[in-house]
Amino acid sequence: MNKDIARCIIALGVAVSLAACAPKHYGDNKLVILHTNDTHSQIVPDRNGLGGVMRRKAVIDSIRKAEDNVLLVDAGDAVQGTLYFYLYGGRVEQEVLNNLGVDVRILGNHEFDNGIDSLASVLAISDATKLSTNYDLDNTPLNGQFVSSIIKEYGDKRIGIIGINLNPDGMIAKGNYDGLVFKPIVATANMAAKKLREEDKVDAVIALSHIGYAPAGLVGDSVLAVNSRNIDVIIGGHSHDVIDPSTDTGNRRSHLRNLDDKPVLVVQTGKAGRKLGKIEIDLDLDKLGADVYPDYELIDIDGRYDGYSDAALEATIAKYSAGVDSLMHLWIGTTERPLDNQGVELLNFFSDYVWQRGKELAPNVDLAITNKGGLRDGLPEGKFSKGQIINMLPFRNFITVIDVKGSDLEDVFDVMARRGGDGVSANVKVKYEGGDDAEAEEIMIDGRKLDPDKIYRVATIDYLANGGDYMTGLTHGKPVAHSSDVVYDDLIKYFTVGKGKNKPLSGSLENRWTLDD
Repeated sequence: MNKDIARCIIALGVAVSLAACAPKHYGDNKLVILHTNDTHSQIVPDRNGLGGVMRRKAVIDSIRKAEDNVLLVDAGDAVQGTLYFYLYGGRVEQEVLNNLGVDVRILGNHEFDNGIDSLASVLAISDATKLSTNYDLDNTPLNGQFVSSIIKEYGDKRIGIIGINLNPDGMIAKGNYDGLVFKPIVATANMAAKKLREEDKVDAVIALSHIGYAPAGLVGDSVLAVNSRNIDVIIGGHSHDVIDPSTDTGNRRSHLRNLDDKPVLVVQTGKAGRKLGKIEIDLDLDKLGADVYPDYELIDIDGRYDGYSDAALEATIAKYSAGVDSLMHLWIGTTERPLDNQGVELLNFFSDYVWQRGKELAPNVDLAITNKGGLRDGLPEGKFSKGQIINMLPFRNFITVIDVKGSDLEDVFDVMARRGGDGVSANVKVKYEGGDDAEAEEIMIDGRKLDPDKIYRVATIDYLANGGDYMTGLTHGKPVAHSSDVVYDDLIKYFTVGKGKNKPLSGSLENRWTLDD
């Protein structure tokens, strides 16, 4: 048995996947980059038994014991999505990242969910180097916490790292990023990489990004890669793509060429800590900068690692778990079958609920619009709890009613079409064209075509009404009514004292969006 593999297993004291520890046939001059993205507060394994930070710790510790040079990075959205964030506002996640030993990290859009003042407070306890290359944070409470780039040295080799973030306009709620100045993605990344390469004489450049792999109509990692110079690796997040190099599709998506026809490795692990990315770079100069892609693999974080325990991490989790457990066992309703947050039934249920709630807030509501990205978790078959409803709809959104001109709604439906459709109430049917230039071809409301000159009364959530998820057409609407409760509290009342009490949660199975062939 290879001595490094043996050392890995002995160090862990549990049976682990050899692939997680096995070194490639390099010399001693090797850098192993471990990366995560979009953990979304999934501290313990999810309801499918995947992920969990203790399991991740097992793999990270094993690799660190087997390798001389290990760099651990996080590509943003460490928070938001479970009760750990709902109850403790981000502190748990920072303590966990410290325990895991994250070296370098960047912001995700959800880091801003409780506002920039709260973000500055919780990030103050982070031990990692915090990068922000295309966010100017000088006039924000985050001033002084971030650097625009960092150089890490391994032997006689220098690795430059930059951090690239998405445009907050249309993605982060208004008021949550006041003072932040966004700089263009491609130009800023290329400028920073050129400086690192030419002035600072680094041997390779890594871009940590939170812009998504290929967002419709926007610059994502794939666009950045083919329009870049001097960047060797892009470690991404935001879009929850699993880029698995063991598949033909994943291999094709991860191996791109830049403006100089040089290789750029593009990687992403999905979400919720279900996988850990592992990149191995030969630091010898005949590899760095040559026409060679670094080795890359995804490691499944699952029950194989349950025999490992770290006392400090265990104590951190235990400190916060009691509050989470109490909400997860406060039963408020039932389902007749499992409901997937990616499926139409739960989305249709929620859209119809927003329509119904909107009618309680104001008369003559014509339709409801929701976003499928707002549903972050599904529900199991049988009983569900207050905590599971909050996990399903974790954001501090409010149901709101606005009056919007039909022509503005046409623009909104085009935006939704580019995502393959979003949530609409039962009286809405849409035919749309697919692809990057997708648009809604036919929009029917109560059996009649949408009238661009008519004023429609729309129930939605305030995040969308304020232009979130790029639905800028809704910002032209006139406010009519607003719920006083956060959406998850509204829904909890519905099941405990409202019309949903003692009724199984179910929704329509119809597809309200039809692809026009």
